[in-house]
Amino acid sequence: MEQNKEQIAKWRSFLLLYKFALDEINTKLEILNEEFEFSHQHNPIEHIKSRIKEPTSIISKLQRKGLAITTEEAAKHIHDIAGVRIICSFMSDIYSIFDMISSQDDINVLKVKDYLKHPKPNGYQSLHLLVEIPVFLTNRTEKIKVEIQIRTIAMDFWASLEHKIYYKYDKGVPDSLTNELKEAAEIAHYLDMKMKRIHDEMMLYKVKDKLNETRVIV
Repeated sequence: MEQNKEQIAKWRSFLLLYKFALDEINTKLEILNEEFEFSHQHNPIEHIKSRIKEPTSIISKLQRKGLAITTEEAAKHIHDIAGVRIICSFMSDIYSIFDMISSQDDINVLKVKDYLKHPKPNGYQSLHLLVEIPVFLTNRTEKIKVEIQIRTIAMDFWASLEHKIYYKYDKGVPDSLTNELKEAAEIAHYLDMKMKRIHDEMMLYKVKDKLNETRVIV
């Protein structure tokens, strides 16, 4: 019984580190977004979702990998314990956010998976990052891995629907729905491109209006 209590306390302490890492990332992203909006009159981040993987999911993943059920093995082999999803308006924002994150001195980008340039066969698009961030404690500093996904609103809507269908059919999605999802992904991509063109045109008009105002004042 005493050993179980010690194990539970160890896992709670372990997961608390990931909670602190998410706090660090979220605060940093809010600051970068606010500064970008001040400098460019445009906020690249619409909203942020973050989560910590449930202990049961972590244990299940360790078992599937044939690994020991320990916090050490989890830290070494499970890279999505802490996850952040950044939702933005336009595809160009995705790479702007990536540049902002990767330029931070205290963030180490370990891995990048670009599903924008190379979408998955089912049509899934997103930019995935695995980063390492320091968490400063009272007696030490821990480097914690966080998975970051950056996608547009349209991509997020599609991914949410695909996820629901995937589990509704217990991963055996009928071919007809798979084809429909692929077509929907193409439509979502078209919508992203269309909205970006509209946004660029709107910004061009704003620049012209400012130039006209300047000429009137002069």
